Amino acid sequence: MQIPNHYNYMKASAVDTAAVQTEWFQKTVTLPAMSRGCHVITWHIMQQVPELSSFEVGMANFFIQHTSASLTINENASPDVPLDLNDALDKIVPEGHHYRHLDEGLDDMPAHVKSSLMGPSLSIPVQQGRLGLGTWQGLYLNEHRNYGGSRSIVVTIQGQKRPDGRKYGSHW
Repeated sequence: MQIPNHYNYMKASAVDTAAVQTEWFQKTVTLPAMSRGCHVITWHIMQQVPELSSFEVGMANFFIQHTSASLTINENASPDVPLDLNDALDKIVPEGHHYRHLDEGLDDMPAHVKSSLMGPSLSIPVQQGRLGLGTWQGLYLNEHRNYGGSRSIVVTIQGQKRPDGRKYGSHW
């Protein structure tokens, strides 16, 4: 049986990259308290994670350690997008006395539902020392509580650093 050429290429690539060392980096960043709503936080995160610039290729995972806020990726150019996104979430999951869990206020249970809908984590490719986001994409913190407080995000990067040990220039 003859093996197709594309299989040989894939097999050779796997062997070649096995010698390259994969490195891990992890840190918890803290964002200041933000008002209820959706906020573009790409710059805030990148200011606290300059270590990203030493990775040539990899994956970055962002995980928020809270059950009443979430992370997502969306447009970073128009100031209307975060406002419209928050308005849509409020229509999908309205506040009210129809929830059983009201111990922490009328905004608490809707915050948990919104957080579950949006999700607690993001995985983004790393390319030449920066996040592999599209031109109009940014990281969002979606604060679903009226008074949520500061938020902690665990940033984990797995990848390969530049072979020459240098860092890429800042893009933020």
